[in-house]
Amino acid sequence: MKWLRYILMPLYRVWFYILMGVPIIILFPILVVFTISEKTYHIFFAIARFWAAIIIYGMGFWPIIKREEPMQKGQSYMLVANHTSMTDIMIMLLVSKNPFVFVGKAELAKIPIFGFFYKRTCILVDRNNPRSRKAVFDRARARLSTGVGICIFPEGGVPDDMNVTLDSFKDGAFRLAIEHEIPVLPVTLFDNKQRFPFHFFYGGPGKMRALTHKAIDTAGMNLKEDKIRFRESVRTIILSSLENDLK
Repeated sequence: MKWLRYILMPLYRVWFYILMGVPIIILFPILVVFTISEKTYHIFFAIARFWAAIIIYGMGFWPIIKREEPMQKGQSYMLVANHTSMTDIMIMLLVSKNPFVFVGKAELAKIPIFGFFYKRTCILVDRNNPRSRKAVFDRARARLSTGVGICIFPEGGVPDDMNVTLDSFKDGAFRLAIEHEIPVLPVTLFDNKQRFPFHFFYGGPGKMRALTHKAIDTAGMNLKEDKIRFRESVRTIILSSLENDLK
């Protein structure tokens, strides 16, 4: 039956991109209007959550989101999660009703249709360009000042080795959270790697679990003294959840 996978998985991948693209094409004029100004971003974000639900359910995934505590309405969070799949974007949109913007790799802006709005609404980083990394901090600070949260996958990319449970974390999310004294919300994504990995011929329908941990207050933290300790403590929370799930 292995040969069947090589027939069905390309069709399954094509279906994913159809689900991504068709709603954007249909809603294109409306989406353009709501991305003109940051004042209407909350409306765009609500539409993006609907778009994410279409993809998740349309792919045969069943999202199960558990929370150690509810998110406070109107609160800006620094959301950080493990990164294993393109569906991480969609599930994070379902995780939070509080508007946030993604910090993500610039390459995704090349995806037809999706990339147009990704470029207009997200903070793009070229990890090979030091100037780009500095610009990310400037843009993130500007968005945080408007009351919008930020979502960063602190591994900085998806590990090539599927056996890596959780890669090392980069500093950016924690530096911004401490500087702006906004709480960090760790999120563990358990099933995205199995459901829709970057390895082309693997994946399939099924449950897609996410766990939002308790938000961690950053008020009073010192950037120089606390950043590394804080970064590693958040990584430990997510890693422990993933390892316990494997037992």
